[in-house]
Amino acid sequence: MNKDPEDPGARDADVSRREFLEATGAALVVTAAAPALAAQTPRAGDVPARPHTSIRLTINGNARRVDVDDHWTLAELVRDHLHLTGTKLGCERGECGACTVLVDDKPVYSCSYLAVWADGKSVLTVEGLMRNGKLDPLQEAFIAHDAPQCGYCTSGQLMSAKALLNSNPTPTAAEVRVALAGNICRCANYNRIVEAVVAVGAAAGARRTAGGAQ
Repeated sequence: MNKDPEDPGARDADVSRREFLEATGAALVVTAAAPALAAQTPRAGDVPARPHTSIRLTINGNARRVDVDDHWTLAELVRDHLHLTGTKLGCERGECGACTVLVDDKPVYSCSYLAVWADGKSVLTVEGLMRNGKLDPLQEAFIAHDAPQCGYCTSGQLMSAKALLNSNPTPTAAEVRVALAGNICRCANYNRIVEAVVAVGAAAGARRTAGGAQ
């Protein structure tokens, strides 16, 4: 039966029906949007995503592009993500020197140096000392002079010594002690470490002298 448009009851029915449809439509919109809103709204206990940065660096002569968490240290990058575990972690406070690597030929404590700071730089770890399957003369000297004991500090000692020899090819014992002052040897084998570094410098000096004499 057709309702009279002037009938108040009919108007009430139309309003009620319109309100119902509007409310239902709104509910459908909210329901459809709920997953997206839930994905955007952090919940209690959620860990916020850490910012990442894409960096380019040269590691042991190889150009690499790596996405790093902005909070990673260089030690974390080389050990945990590039799997160069020759770099050791000791104090993790920039005091013992076990984690020393070279960044643009300068020794740094990689536990206290952020990975993002290495963007555009050259990094040398202890693995990079060996070339074409042959140990670096510095590594050979450490073996010949029994410089490693427990070995935990050895990679850091080698890297600090390498930086010294790069800038001063024939250091004195006193100069070696100063350059390696930031590297702690738990076995206190300092004298043999110094002897090994001095021996490398002396051999290099002898080769230069012999070459000049020719």
